[in-house]
Amino acid sequence: MMLSVSWLHWWRYRRFMDWSKIKRVLPEATKTAGAYTSLDELIRIQFKVRDLSLLPHQPVTSILSGRYASRLRGRGLNFEELRRYQPGDDIRTMDWKVTARTRSPHVRVYTEEKDRAVLILVDQRLNMFFGTRQKLKSVTAAELAAIAAWRALDVGDRVGAIVFNDSESSEIIPHRSKQNVMAILGAVVRLNHKLSAESEVQPDGDMLNRVLEKACRVATHDFLVVLISDFFGADEQSERLVTELAAHNDVLAFLPHDPLRLDPGRQRLTVSDGSHQMELDFSNHKVREKVTADFQAEQEQIQHFLQKLSAPLLMISNEGDVARQVKQHLGVVA
Repeated sequence: MMLSVSWLHWWRYRRFMDWSKIKRVLPEATKTAGAYTSLDELIRIQFKVRDLSLLPHQPVTSILSGRYASRLRGRGLNFEELRRYQPGDDIRTMDWKVTARTRSPHVRVYTEEKDRAVLILVDQRLNMFFGTRQKLKSVTAAELAAIAAWRALDVGDRVGAIVFNDSESSEIIPHRSKQNVMAILGAVVRLNHKLSAESEVQPDGDMLNRVLEKACRVATHDFLVVLISDFFGADEQSERLVTELAAHNDVLAFLPHDPLRLDPGRQRLTVSDGSHQMELDFSNHKVREKVTADFQAEQEQIQHFLQKLSAPLLMISNEGDVARQVKQHLGVVA
């Protein structure tokens, strides 16, 4: 089996590679199905997720129910006025300090915000340009971004995004309009099509933190921040920045992953970083164990700091329909 896309964690496996077997190659990147997304595909996704919600009220089988539900605030409440209590008012809105001072019952009146802002962070770096099944992680991430954008628009929320690769980021300020969603999808497609096994751009793990810093400046209060990444480059600074985001916003993370790293099987796989290629023999239990152990260590680190924030992490596989997987996580389908 030949995989003509980047092996993006190449450096992690150098400890057991036989470098004498590596050959110089010039792989030809072709825009085949599953390797790249398209604007038409991302537009069609809106019709697959009309029964999906990222709002706080979730089915009991949803990963967002229970202890995560309190973290998803939904739309905020704006203070409207302070007035005398009237029969039928909710006693929970009683302002006891004013009541005590005036010796007359007073309640605080709130109005619900008409919308909330959703900020989608979409990773299209070289580390996402990997896959062994139906699609690459970069395509899975693009589809997840489309799902989040269309659902935000459909419930009347403002939606914006920061789409990034190893060398640039594209920021779309949150607005409630179809044009804004199309701008987001256009940015995703543009950076997605820049990915190539031949790319001379070097993987930049620090780009994740630079994007999180930008997100902290944009998402000031009561945003839903949807982070779509495999978290390559996540470190202590990432934890600090996500903590800062979660202090006044909700954070929901999607982690695109490839089934190979969960279960390598016993196959032989030829891998490439765009300049070199070699064969990994997964029938060798040492190779297989190191690959799976490396992946598990990554997930434990990511889950550790997200769970401290009560931020749910939804793992979405390259194999299978992305919309259906999200629905299963949220308890919409069995």
